[in-house]
Amino acid sequence: MEYRRCGNSGIELPVISLGLWHNFGSVDDFGTARDMLLTAFDSGVCHFDLANNYGPEPGSAELTFGKVLRDDLAAHRDEMFISSKAGHDMWLGVYGGNSSRKNLIASCDASLRRTGLDYFDVFYSHRYDGVTPVEETMQALVDIVRSGRALYAGISKYPPEQQEKAYRLLAEAKVPCLVSQYRYSMFDTVAAKDNFGLAADSGSGITVFSPLAQGLLTDKYLHGIPADSRAAKSTGFLQLSQVTDEKIEKARRLNDIAASRGQSLAQMALAWILTDPRVTSVIIGASSVRQLTANLRSIDSPGFSPEELSLIQSIID
Repeated sequence: MEYRRCGNSGIELPVISLGLWHNFGSVDDFGTARDMLLTAFDSGVCHFDLANNYGPEPGSAELTFGKVLRDDLAAHRDEMFISSKAGHDMWLGVYGGNSSRKNLIASCDASLRRTGLDYFDVFYSHRYDGVTPVEETMQALVDIVRSGRALYAGISKYPPEQQEKAYRLLAEAKVPCLVSQYRYSMFDTVAAKDNFGLAADSGSGITVFSPLAQGLLTDKYLHGIPADSRAAKSTGFLQLSQVTDEKIEKARRLNDIAASRGQSLAQMALAWILTDPRVTSVIIGASSVRQLTANLRSIDSPGFSPEELSLIQSIID
């Protein structure tokens, strides 16, 4: 595994981290989840990315992780960097899903109980909710760190204006933002244009999620929409309307480049993200050990030639 320094801190993160957004909930097979976590750790993945609402059911991914940590990895806690977040809907009532001080601190405490941890390595504000003053949210993060609930503070998906304000407030409190998390892939490059520069200038590391565009940057949709795919389901984050003919054609062209490099489309898509030196770590998901190990091999790929990068850019623009 390769590691990159996270912003201006002393922390290094693996260039590929494991996220528990999908496939680690109470509805999923625990044995498979355990095998993926152990395989990731044995492969040098020391960063595991959680959130209070990951499941389904919400909270159950943290329970799954906590059980594996307790039963299999407890002796390795100090070798691991574990993150969680709060800010999306988690429980009923007016306090269960925003960026208020009440929500963040209550959520952090509940996440610590579910995982069985004494502290998180980093705790994120999962989103700017458009209502809570950034000052209130950042003060909650500062107090979470100063209380020992987390070692570092992070922000996720903040728009540029609020992102810049968050950095300033945290720096003034002497709890600088360790890491910023954004959606980023070949099919969604907005964050690179709007957010990455602000993060780098502030000394924040960057982690990215949905690097495979919820499966569009894999071979799954090259020949249509499989019945068992995310897009075929009535619920979920990848909707049928997003699997357009234009996206499929782009994926096919990108797949041809990947094949010429001796890679799968997914492996190339992950390797391409890491060509941006501002990116600290790519957070991948997985539904099986086989898929996980295949994606971890993306870092073994040859570098991109200028011609390849230019061709890729012409396809995704």
